[in-house]
Amino acid sequence: MPSEIHQKRRQDLMRCIDDGIAILATAHHQPRNGDTFYPYRPDSDFYYLTHFPEPEAVAVLAPGRPGGEFLLFCRERNPEKELWDGRRAGLEGAMETYGADQALPIGQLDDCLPELLDNRDKVYTMMGRYPEFDTELLSSINAVRGRIRSGAHAPGEYIDLRHILHEMRLIKKKDEVKLIHAAGKLAAAGHARAMRFTAPGKFEYQVQAELECEFRLGGSACTAYPSIVAGGENACILHYTDNNCPLKDGDLLLIDAGAELDCYASDITRTFPVNGRFTGEQKAVYEIVLEAQKAAIDAVAPNLSVIQYHDTAVRVITEGLVDLGLLQGDVDELVETRGYSPFYMHRTGHWLGMDVHDVGDYKIEDEWRILEPGMILTVEPGIYISPATGVDEKWHNIGIRIEDDVHVTKRGNAVLTGNVPKEVEEIEALMAA
Repeated sequence: MPSEIHQKRRQDLMRCIDDGIAILATAHHQPRNGDTFYPYRPDSDFYYLTHFPEPEAVAVLAPGRPGGEFLLFCRERNPEKELWDGRRAGLEGAMETYGADQALPIGQLDDCLPELLDNRDKVYTMMGRYPEFDTELLSSINAVRGRIRSGAHAPGEYIDLRHILHEMRLIKKKDEVKLIHAAGKLAAAGHARAMRFTAPGKFEYQVQAELECEFRLGGSACTAYPSIVAGGENACILHYTDNNCPLKDGDLLLIDAGAELDCYASDITRTFPVNGRFTGEQKAVYEIVLEAQKAAIDAVAPNLSVIQYHDTAVRVITEGLVDLGLLQGDVDELVETRGYSPFYMHRTGHWLGMDVHDVGDYKIEDEWRILEPGMILTVEPGIYISPATGVDEKWHNIGIRIEDDVHVTKRGNAVLTGNVPKEVEEIEALMAA
């Protein structure tokens, strides 16, 4: 993204905090085992404002500060460490590449924070996210309090920055939509490749390798979340990630996986037969889920409630389960009492953005919020029939979910992940080819 976008975000945030000060730390580099670490991924809120990709960094937004409103504390250049661990932006790079008005060594944070906090009435921060940094910040506030007799003025109000920042993140701008769309296209290509590769006798992890190979070839540094590749009965485990079982002839395979581009996520689920042909029971259940998803997508539009598309999917699924004899009773009563929940136990979707389960409130003053242009959400109804549901065994271990990413537009919606088949005939044709 152009650096001007992040600069505008900072300016918008500083207008909200007025004469306060905002201080954000980024994520730590997490150890994996021994002296190895997981691949680094910056904190989403920090990255949203700074685009700075390195650990050991703190951003300060101080409206009206004469020496510069955007300060970035970060690591200095170090040729020896860069030889082993990779390049660093350093102080010059923090200013030239990432737009900081002033960059200081991270080691000077303790000395500089009290001065930055002095004469600020409010501190906006993410208290509780990084406890070590919270301790550092509170220590600096106490240092200012200790100088009150010398004329210092310590902040008296501490405000959670999440609400302001997450409302900003909830409404995506044009460049963000393009990036999520690109991530969705890449994820769709991976799902289509996985369909073509799948066959009885393959293992779940082999399909995962094909899927994620496509992501990586397309420029994604990592998946947006751990890929779910669940064959047969494993598809009835909602967050199954073992991905280590053989695929059996006659079973279904559920894949829930998304690519990440520049810290923006995509999220797609497709379910298809391992051998390329749906059985009668599988097709009957699949068609219900597909109908529910289409109806729910139609219920995504400006001025509609965020709960409306879930309620729409619930009704279609309940009607379908009654038609198949998997549920007995009046549809209205089953919906009211959640009688469908043994087969469908999750919401129909969630916000999507820099986090796969992205930030933003679903309710405002205890009322479901109204959808607005710029929001992006997933639409993912499902039906899961485990032996525990007590129905005829011919239905057992059918787990189906269909998921796409949907952008709320001024005139309705746009599906960002439509490049992978989900009609029965399309899936069977792709796998036959």
